[in-house]
Amino acid sequence: MGVISASSEYATPIAPARMFKALIIDAHNLVPKLSPQAVKSVDVVEGVPGEAGCIKQTNFADGLPFKYLKHKIDAIDSDNLVCKYSLIEGDAMADKIDLVVYTIKFEASSGGGCVIKVTTEGHVKAGQEVDEATIKAGQEQEIGYYKLVETHLLANPEVYA
Repeated sequence: MGVISASSEYATPIAPARMFKALIIDAHNLVPKLSPQAVKSVDVVEGVPGEAGCIKQTNFADGLPFKYLKHKIDAIDSDNLVCKYSLIEGDAMADKIDLVVYTIKFEASSGGGCVIKVTTEGHVKAGQEVDEATIKAGQEQEIGYYKLVETHLLANPEVYA
């Protein structure tokens, strides 16, 4: 088994605490509302949202190439706005990946916004090949959700304030 790593950053004018609440603490409620054409639902399978040990299953809309993904929060630090979580199951893993570990940090930037820093580690199954471009493509999909949430928060300044 090998590990493929990639990092990315996304700058937003939204304050770090608001983005953290929307993307980490309440994403299971928010994302299906903002993107019903892609996400049918996000179900809490185990634990409490926003706490270590929580497992959420994202169910994708009919007609998309993937049916579901399961993520587990491994560690969360609400004071420092850092979350480590793992993709532990789902048909998008294509029998090539054992798990994907994400570390996401929300850092304050000038003007009241933040920079979202993400490190992704794909743990590849023995005998399988996955390149960094595949991991980067997954990060680009995540950034798409960041942009969607950012647009919603800009239009609704009272939400997660």
